[in-house]
Formats: sequence, C-alpha cells, structure tokens
Amino acid sequence: MKTILLCTDGSSFAEKSYYYGSWLAHRLSAEVSVLFVTDIRSQQVASTGNLSGSIGIGSSQDLLKKLVDLEHEKAKINNQRAKFILEKAKKILSNTGLNAINLIHKTGFLVDCFHEFDQDADLVVLGKRGEAAEFASGHLGANLERIVRSSKKPCFVTSRNYHDIERVLVAYDGSKTGKKMLDFLITSPIFKDLEIHVVTIAKTADDPVGISRIEEARHQLQDAGINPVCSLQTGDPEKVMGKYVEDYNIHLLVMGAYGHSRIRHLVIGSTTAQMLRESNIPVLLYR
Repeated sequence: MKTILLCTDGSSFAEKSYYYGSWLAHRLSAEVSVLFVTDIRSQQVASTGNLSGSIGIGSSQDLLKKLVDLEHEKAKINNQRAKFILEKAKKILSNTGLNAINLIHKTGFLVDCFHEFDQDADLVVLGKRGEAAEFASGHLGANLERIVRSSKKPCFVTSRNYHDIERVLVAYDGSKTGKKMLDFLITSPIFKDLEIHVVTIAKTADDPVGISRIEEARHQLQDAGINPVCSLQTGDPEKVMGKYVEDYNIHLLVMGAYGHSRIRHLVIGSTTAQMLRESNIPVLLYR
C-alpha cells in the first residue's frame, strides 16, 4: 500500500490539507501518516546560571526549580495540544471514509526530523502557510520552502480552501524532470479521468523549441490515451500561469521541482514563492 505523509500544525491551512490528503488517499488506495512536530523551543526556559552571583545561590536554586517545573508543565501542555491536533486530524480523515491512518508526534524541529518519515512516503502533503497565516498572509510557511527543496518525494502544497479537483494544469518545459512528470501523470491513479491542460512557455509564439516541447507533451499523453488541452504561451511565467488558472477554472497546478527554461524559475526562483503565495489552488511539485 502507498503512504501519504501529511504534515500538520493544526492551523486553518492544515485542516484543509486533511481533505486533500483524503482525496489523494482514496485515489491512490493509500494510508495516511499524520505528522505533528512540537517545536522544542516552545518548552525551553531560560537558564539561571548567570544569576546566582546577583541574587544569591539559594534564590537562584529556588528560581531554577520553578523554571524546571514550568518546563515540565509546558511539556505536558504541548503533549496535550499535539494529541488534540492529531485526534482532530484523525476524526476528519475518518469521516471521509479513510481507515488506514497513522498518528505521529515528535518533539524537535520539523525540518530536522522530517526525513525520518518522508523516505517511506510516496507523497508529502502540507499547507502553504501555518499557524501565523492570519498575521502574515503575504508569507509562506516557515518550513515549506526548505521541505520542498530537500524532499525527494512529490510535494502537494494545499490552499486555504478545499475544492474537488477536476481540471489540472501541467507546466511543461521539456526538461528531464518534466518528462518524468509526464510519466507520473500517465501512470498515477491521481489523474485518472481528470481534465488535463498542458502549458509550455516560449520566447515567441513561433519559437521552434517551444512548439517542439508542447507537441512532445501532447503526443506522449495521447499515446497513453489522454487527450490534453495543450497551449503554447509567451510572457512572464507567473502572470501567464495565474491567468490560465483563472480563465480555465483550474483546480490543481502541477510542475517539476527542477527543470530548465523560464518555467524553472517558477520553482527555484523568486517566482516560485510568489506563485505559491498568490495561488488559490493547490500546487503539486514533482521531483
């Protein structure tokens, strides 16, 4: 059975990721492992070692005991919070008809312990923003970019609102990763019976390289029994993709995590962050 690693922090974005995780799990016949990591900094307290000289050894030891007790209390509260968040995730996933659900709680830093679990996963699901989404709506989650860059698995980055996925836009640049992405599109049950759109961005409308790439994608998909809507576009990738998503009511954007040509900058340059920030739909980054 396939495994989906779903990272959560209990935020509003994370809750919507449960529904996308369920949608993916049903299509893949996969189990879902829900990972919540308690930030170790949230239960650490200040040291009193440098205070003994100014407040006296006895007072320092008394303060140290109080701080240790406070640290233990913080740890208990964090464990209770983690349990609440994971149980809520399980309840939502169970209500969508999923039975194979694993709950994982770790204390540390997500980016450090993430690879303990993603190596056994086939797909990673995470929200594009976290707990501070309401206060920093123009920013992405603190861990998102580091996870996307370091994970070797496809990363499904969810949006704030859930929508059933019917139409998919694939950004194709003809790269080695792009070709593997098309194979993934053809073989994965995720995309079965969905409407597939493919866009290649070229320097000009009659650019032979761009034409060759979009036709390559068209023929590869058609040979697999898929009839894609293919389009050769020119202009700024971020604006082109954004407009296409809006014009055709696209529900999911799929792109390679690495590639070449102008679409490459959607993923590893500043345009990537901008695209994820402004997108109202989930983005699947393929490795």
